[in-house]
Amino acid sequence: MSEAAQERVQNAIKTFVNGLDKSHIRGMDRTMHECAAACLSDTEASIDSVHSCIDRCQAPTLRAQKFVQSELEQFQSSLSRCILSCQDEVKDKLSPSSTEAEITKFRSEFDTCAINRCDKNIARLPNITKKVRDTLDSEKY
Repeated sequence: MSEAAQERVQNAIKTFVNGLDKSHIRGMDRTMHECAAACLSDTEASIDSVHSCIDRCQAPTLRAQKFVQSELEQFQSSLSRCILSCQDEVKDKLSPSSTEAEITKFRSEFDTCAINRCDKNIARLPNITKKVRDTLDSEKY
């Protein structure tokens, strides 16, 4: 697969993650830390009580991060399956008697297939982003 296609995928994922961080995760982190600070400010509480309080503060953010990570892993898994499919298509055409010219042609076919699949997956990211944002907004993750 071309380096340009790999870079487009990496940039698209980076944009996805940074956008979610700015729109949702960062605010949740702030709320979590403010909540934890309030737990630590309670000088009358036992250490177990403070730890339980901090755990409750962290729970929503950790669930949200786990959800975002899961969506990202699903996207990357889908992309990997697409690339493997391209590989399989080309391997099926190879034979022990394939000439150097045929091998070069098959490599080119693989690259074209992989680039197209990368671009199709990148095109899915806006819908995935909307779904993730809607889910984070609803707090049902």
